[in-house]
Amino acid sequence: MRHLRTESTRETIQAVRNFLEFYKDCIIIVRNTERDPGTNMETIGERIVTIALELLRERPDGIRYSDLVRMVSESDNTLKLNTIHGNVWDLDQKQSDKVYKPSRGLFRLMEFREEGTEQLQEKLLPKPPKKIKEEDFYKSFADYLQNDLEECTNAIPLGGNKFRDKWGTPDVIGKRESKRSDIIQAPVEIVSAEIKTDAVQLITAFGQACSYRLFSHKSYLVIPELSPQDEVARLDSLCAVFGIGLILFDSAKPHDPQFSIRMRAIKHEPDMFYVNKYMRFIESEMFS
Repeated sequence: MRHLRTESTRETIQAVRNFLEFYKDCIIIVRNTERDPGTNMETIGERIVTIALELLRERPDGIRYSDLVRMVSESDNTLKLNTIHGNVWDLDQKQSDKVYKPSRGLFRLMEFREEGTEQLQEKLLPKPPKKIKEEDFYKSFADYLQNDLEECTNAIPLGGNKFRDKWGTPDVIGKRESKRSDIIQAPVEIVSAEIKTDAVQLITAFGQACSYRLFSHKSYLVIPELSPQDEVARLDSLCAVFGIGLILFDSAKPHDPQFSIRMRAIKHEPDMFYVNKYMRFIESEMFS
């Protein structure tokens, strides 16, 4: 009986030893998988980076940090959110040969960068449909300026060369004046807007909107919602500095452009010499 107990104890001890050896081997395999770059199995971090790069390849314009984290999580719901954050926040540093930041919080693949700059390649910029013209949006924006934003009591499409000089003519112009019922009558204000359907001309459009401040109390810049995100971010900052209003719209739908205000214009005092000079050209349309 004693002999049988001793034999059973030995078998138990040997089984425990075998299990410990097996467990030890498993730990070694896991560690090697995490450390050995030549292994066929990806670590969790590598899996997250791979998914992030695939998502960025599908979006040449780039993806913002919070959106990238969300999209990685949706691609593989077994990944923990904190782990995704930990592997994505410095993606441009870990993958500096593949990823860069053209603006704060925006990740973009190097392969989509214009050589010698940080801009998106021009061939990748969204182009407006050939049959659609900027003039197709003048009337709808004049209505938006007057009825939705209520910046004007009267707004009209303009464009062309109505003001007859190289400084340009606003695409839309309006005035804001007090109602007869108002107890305190405020001075008349002039509001101008520059509309662009082509994302390639954003810098030109901003310059024009700035020039309209010469004779306008408020100036608005209206650009396509599909403009490169880093360009919109720069314009956002510039408009804040110069007090210009910024509005995005769907440049593919003249009948339903869905204007969306990003920043209201800040009122300033224009040069009254130029206000009177230019208003004479549209006196009958605006002040009759």
